[in-house]
Amino acid sequence: MPIADLGDIRLNYSLEGPEDGEPVVFAHALGTDLTVWDKMVALLPPGLRVLRYDLRGHGLSDAPGGPYAMGTLVRDAERLMEHCGISDAAFVGLSIGGMVAQGLAAKRLDLVRAMVLSNTACKIATREVWDKRIAAVEAGGIAALSEATLERWFSPAFRATPELSRWRAILEGTSVQGYLGCCHAIAGTDFMTPTSGLRLPVLGIAGGRDGSTPADLVRETVELVPGARFELIRKAGHLPPVETPEAMAALLADFLGAQGHLKQPGSCGTPGHVH
Repeated sequence: MPIADLGDIRLNYSLEGPEDGEPVVFAHALGTDLTVWDKMVALLPPGLRVLRYDLRGHGLSDAPGGPYAMGTLVRDAERLMEHCGISDAAFVGLSIGGMVAQGLAAKRLDLVRAMVLSNTACKIATREVWDKRIAAVEAGGIAALSEATLERWFSPAFRATPELSRWRAILEGTSVQGYLGCCHAIAGTDFMTPTSGLRLPVLGIAGGRDGSTPADLVRETVELVPGARFELIRKAGHLPPVETPEAMAALLADFLGAQGHLKQPGSCGTPGHVH
């Protein structure tokens, strides 16, 4: 995968699809990486220009010392899109990625024409909650809280599958500096005012079994934007693209089609496409 050298940070990314395809950008959750989208992206209609990347401190991207500011994560996304020549995109953000989406839409509407906020909020938990998590990781590493995190992320049915071990490995393999840096960014973020000022098409997605960002929290954020649409995937936890990729791909394809963001909105038989 290519690496974008942005001067002060190098970000790992994947850019797939035709150069003239409608652009869709994906930003992942804390403690995961760009592979969180693998199963779902494979189900999307053909012809999209898909940009995925590892957030600062995650995956194969650089993990400079923290703490990070949310504005820095937003600027990373902004500069990566410019590096890849992408604008007027649909931006899909999961958890912390959804916070990046909100910050970027408030800053650069030329880059974001529509937004999908999945399992996220304008403010996630309290400073006290994040301070406790930061202290736990500083004392015992990410493994000290991986069991509790995986319980919040996934339904009991998914946790009984062999695939759970992969997500445990990705979580525990995340750079401690990067994980802590992003915890600080989330702890310091409250986007209620900027998000309530947004006027663009928004789809909100929540998981009925999400222990990190419960459905009501997601709904409250989505409803800050007039005309936004909210959907609940009842069987999903915090990471619908992993646990229920077909359901999420169908919602995303339907939303993109409604925005005229698909080259062939009437193509038949496309996996994950809702007519």
